[in-house]
Amino acid sequence: MSPLGPFAPRPPAGPDVGAGAIPGLPGAPVRTPVRDGEAPTDLSLWPAIVGRMLTRQLWIELYGLPGYTLTLGGAKSTSFAATPRDFRPHDPTPGKGLLKGRFTLAGATLEAEAPADPWGRPSPSRPFAVELHAFNWLPALMSQGERGAREAVRLTLSWTDQFARWSPFAWGPETLPRRVINLSCAARRMGAVATEAERLRLSDTLARQARQLLRPPGGLASRAERSVAAAIAGCVLSGVAGAGLRKRALASLPAALHATILTDGSHASRSPEAALELLLDLLSLDDALAQLSEPTPEPISRAVARLTEAVRLLTLPDARLASFQGGGPSTTARISAALAHDDAEAHRTSGVVGGLHRLSSPLLAVVADAAPAAHGAWGSTACAQPLALEITCGRDRLITGSGWTPKSTDRQALRLTPAHSTLTLGERSMNEPLGGWKGELLGPRLAGRPYAVHVSQRDGEGAVWLEMDHDGWVEPFGLTHQRRLYLDTRLDELRAEERLYPTPGRPEVLRAIAAPYAARFHLEPGVEATLSRDRRAILLRGASGRGWWFRTDGPDVAIEPSVHIDDGLTRRSLQIVVRGSARTDAETKVRWKLSPAGASDDPVQA
Repeated sequence: MSPLGPFAPRPPAGPDVGAGAIPGLPGAPVRTPVRDGEAPTDLSLWPAIVGRMLTRQLWIELYGLPGYTLTLGGAKSTSFAATPRDFRPHDPTPGKGLLKGRFTLAGATLEAEAPADPWGRPSPSRPFAVELHAFNWLPALMSQGERGAREAVRLTLSWTDQFARWSPFAWGPETLPRRVINLSCAARRMGAVATEAERLRLSDTLARQARQLLRPPGGLASRAERSVAAAIAGCVLSGVAGAGLRKRALASLPAALHATILTDGSHASRSPEAALELLLDLLSLDDALAQLSEPTPEPISRAVARLTEAVRLLTLPDARLASFQGGGPSTTARISAALAHDDAEAHRTSGVVGGLHRLSSPLLAVVADAAPAAHGAWGSTACAQPLALEITCGRDRLITGSGWTPKSTDRQALRLTPAHSTLTLGERSMNEPLGGWKGELLGPRLAGRPYAVHVSQRDGEGAVWLEMDHDGWVEPFGLTHQRRLYLDTRLDELRAEERLYPTPGRPEVLRAIAAPYAARFHLEPGVEATLSRDRRAILLRGASGRGWWFRTDGPDVAIEPSVHIDDGLTRRSLQIVVRGSARTDAETKVRWKLSPAGASDDPVQA
């Protein structure tokens, strides 16, 4: 039985085509991902394509054999040894609805009142199905006391009855690691209200799923999450079954963490939110090992320390994360829970993590993306948005991006260049999510010509210089985009220059052409923007009511509609767009500035 009903696995959706597909460009033509026959495939993709074609069907056929589940058996566990703490804060409110069979996940609702269950029903959307089969509803249900625990036992065993046999979705890397962690954190309390036969079935299904986590394929990008989940389950299961599983998982974890966490604490995907989520999982594993009086291996402790420092640096003054490369801002409560174990008094407010440069003054926090997007297996959540900016003024996040995360699988267009606060030429995107049969094989990783980013930073007395450039526009236009930032830490003023210039060493173009450019500055939902009479300045006000002036010498300035993704849901927002035309045989400069506004400033009189 398909866990998705009509939303069975299919090729990843491409960018939305049509009105409003790219924020602020209603009705504009939008290039879709590279599809069969449209463009030659990047040669670097072919080894991955061939390897995936050779192995994918093999694993599906092998794991789908009627007797395969017998190979997941092993030593039996008759009880649960630990109750790992789930450090993620959970809202207990949905738990009351779950007791009545109301599942509200990913912005959709499904009714399945007991004795019915949601497993044999069509899911309203694919994100809903992912949340459902990952058991992300379980913590809220467990908050309802004994009655909630009994319902959790019923739903878990019902899932086991229908999905005990391996299937690509229900047992895939999107759902299996999270389901194992959620079950592990609740298993001991569920076992306390279950009958002996139910408890044995609970431990057996947890053990089988955890053993599957340590088998191929799974993919490089989920390797650390799968190993951590298996290790947590090994701490929960008692006896020889738990000890053997724990030993195998902990043995595989150092290599997985080495591949996933870079030396500066950044996640290999370059997503700050991915680093936060891995940190929360590792904290749960550390807690589970402590309950067994077992020492935490040094690679895990080192990974926790690095991730903690990275997450703290990328937490902005509004107490949320910088949103780049497929990572959303998360929530204040979630970040606080992840950092609560760190009792260090001094913390950095400026620095670099994973190519994300943070500059700070008393009232301004600026984060700039000064590195190429992740590629290969890590590129499935990457965004083609070089030199993008996020700016927090006081505690108001004013300038941001589209907020795209993997939860928004149907809004792939928000991964393109125009969907963050950077500059585009010809209303194009440099890279695009892979689509068609190639995207089905490899996932929606970015396809297209790789680009390089160069960066230099200088600190002076009362000021910070950051210069970045990338060559993503060299191939189509022969131009390099340079973004210069100057943060005056005494005046809390950010001055910037966008520079387009012919790339040195590139052969002369046959004729000069004009390339339309658009420098976009996406605003956080709720930010008010008022254009001055001279159309050269915009007054911005966030939730605090404090005003900030955005000024530019660009030829055409406008406030246009945009969209912003908030926890997988789409919200309306605004964007500032500075448009003009750049010659491909000459230099073009546009300057802009962000500075505090006086209490009596009136944009109409400005």
